[in-house]
Amino acid sequence: MDLILWRHADAEPGEPDLERRLTAKGVRQAERMAAWLDTHLPDRCRVLVSPAERAQQTARPLGRKFKIVPELAPGASAAAILAAAGWPDAREATLIVGHQPTLGETAALLLSGRDAPWGMRKAAVWWLSDRDREQGAEVVLKVVIGPDFV
Repeated sequence: MDLILWRHADAEPGEPDLERRLTAKGVRQAERMAAWLDTHLPDRCRVLVSPAERAQQTARPLGRKFKIVPELAPGASAAAILAAAGWPDAREATLIVGHQPTLGETAALLLSGRDAPWGMRKAAVWWLSDRDREQGAEVVLKVVIGPDFV
């Protein structure tokens, strides 16, 4: 299974948190990353998005249908991210559009087996894959890329 973690782009400060919108910079970041993702994602890829407006704005330029998942809201746990994605058993690739620190914690858990506060830049993508080996399953980090490099 491929699990793609996409942090929302740069957003305005303010309250209520779920209604914060992207800045002009954030819109540009989301557009650049969406263009890159569109050329790399498989045709069959589930897109699951936090209910926060800034996450939905990040996902929209991708031009694919997405599902808003309340369990991906700010403050979610890594376990909630993995459960929503169906990791590692889902048959389709899954793109999660969400928040820090949860996305960094999810990557840390999958790659190191530890609950650690790994940083993830705004609008960045971390692409992980689960594969079976003779010695057991392993997680492979396929890509880490930010909007400044696409």
